[in-house]
Amino acid sequence: MEHTSHPEIIKRLKQAQGQLGSILAMMADGRPCTDLAQQLQAVESIIHTAKRTLIHDHMEHCIGDALTEGGLTGEQALREFKTLAKYL
Repeated sequence: MEHTSHPEIIKRLKQAQGQLGSILAMMADGRPCTDLAQQLQAVESIIHTAKRTLIHDHMEHCIGDALTEGGLTGEQALREFKTLAKYL
């Protein structure tokens, strides 16, 4: 199964990684907490979007395709969905 969303997710996670490095530098420089909080919120948003994209892709392609092709039963698909739902 090819995950077409993975390059986009990797790009977002690398962006978050770079931003975290910048936040560490900001902390070392003694930047105001409000600036730090704003940047941390931005990183959190990037990670949330990456996670949502990954979960949607998995539901659509991995679970959906497996159901269509007979690789999963309805019960297995439901169990997989419930596992994913705790990360939403």
